[in-house]
Amino acid sequence: MKVLYWFIFLMAIGLAIFAVQNSGAPPVTIRFLLWKFETSLVYTILGSILLGIILTLLVWIPKALRTSLRPNMTDQKTPST
Repeated sequence: MKVLYWFIFLMAIGLAIFAVQNSGAPPVTIRFLLWKFETSLVYTILGSILLGIILTLLVWIPKALRTSLRPNMTDQKTPST
């Protein structure tokens, strides 16, 4: 599990470096339905990463709560007759 955390940490560092190096890029226009935003490429990259993390947590947290709150069936002994 520690290896996974280190991998995620290194990926986050790499993405942050990539975003900062592209800070001199021209502004990006984001269009969604009727909205139109003009923002820096750095904010676009970091915002999309943050949105991906939030969506992943929204899917993962309910599953983790269900499995942690569910009684463990292997610990319960059935009475023998």
